[in-house]
Amino acid sequence: MTERIKAALREQQIEVPSWAYGNSGTRFKVFAQPGVPRTPQEKIADAAQVHAVTGIAPTVSLHIPWDRVDDYAGLAKYATDLGVRIGTINANVFQDDDYRLGSVTNPDPRIRRKALAHLLDCVDVMDATGSTDLKLWFADGTNYPGQDSIRARQDRLAEALDATYARLGARQRLLLEYKLFEPAFYATDVPDWGTAYAHCLRLGERAKVVIDTGHHAPGTNIEFIVAFLLREGKLGAFDFNSRFYADDDLMAGAADPFQLFRIMVEIVSADALGPAGGINFMLDQCHNIEPKIPGQIRSVLNVQEATAKALLVDAEALAAAQAAGDVLGAHGVLMDAFAADVRPLLRELRAEQGLDPDPMAAYARSGYAERIAAERVGGQQAGWGA
Repeated sequence: MTERIKAALREQQIEVPSWAYGNSGTRFKVFAQPGVPRTPQEKIADAAQVHAVTGIAPTVSLHIPWDRVDDYAGLAKYATDLGVRIGTINANVFQDDDYRLGSVTNPDPRIRRKALAHLLDCVDVMDATGSTDLKLWFADGTNYPGQDSIRARQDRLAEALDATYARLGARQRLLLEYKLFEPAFYATDVPDWGTAYAHCLRLGERAKVVIDTGHHAPGTNIEFIVAFLLREGKLGAFDFNSRFYADDDLMAGAADPFQLFRIMVEIVSADALGPAGGINFMLDQCHNIEPKIPGQIRSVLNVQEATAKALLVDAEALAAAQAAGDVLGAHGVLMDAFAADVRPLLRELRAEQGLDPDPMAAYARSGYAERIAAERVGGQQAGWGA
């Protein structure tokens, strides 16, 4: 069993977001830290440090225009030279004054054309970088009853998705994200997995749903959504983070490690953990008060630990207990796996891969944090500017 688990973990890949390395905070304050990247290249360099010590974070998501450069092919080469690759391209149609009443669902045709043009530009970025995934999240929605036609906004959304999907290359996918609320409070245009699923089903095989673990109502059974979308072949990606109240974007596995474990149990049971499963396991987090790179390392390790525990579930014993109607026995099989300490196994795996058994300590010893704090002086630190 140990060798089987190790083999599965060697296939695991977790994608880190470029924006996690920038300054972030709350609606009230953004907290600056020394050594924060000033360019997309510096973000990628920081991401490469995460992969260097964990061995399972080989790709970096970009956010356009936050990561805009003149030469995207050159940026992709820069990444590969550092041992990582450009991953998902994220469109941004929520930080422009024109988008006050929405982007692709805006009642103004001129603004809808502007938003669509940006989505198509992002596909151009995919072509240049070799990325296969385009992730779309829309802040579009309304704050007041009667503000706009709910049905008309769905028509406009469908029109924009059609045009974007038609522009994709044969190996490229459209990943549609949903969010219950914020910044729209009366009606969000893509508020839940059902809405995203319906649009993706209509679009075609290469349109998939993104599950952001912070984008649900309290008490939502996220693993049910995972299981359903896996069954339908429509789960394309995760945005892993943790939440206590809303879209908190805290480190994955920090608030509710049992939920992360339950999600990974569904992934493992569907044999969808490796690259052949077609799921992009991404992080989507802001490190407001903790240091950026260690925050990403800890998040990657939390996902890896939850995965190792999920792989420990005795599938035969679980199936037997379920078939026999043994409620407590079936629950006990899951709890035994969750209670297991997988850290020795993961340290052993890293040693076999030529990695330091303790990635957090390895990074702390590297001196990288001190070096970038000394070198990255002047210029404009990256951040989302609240």
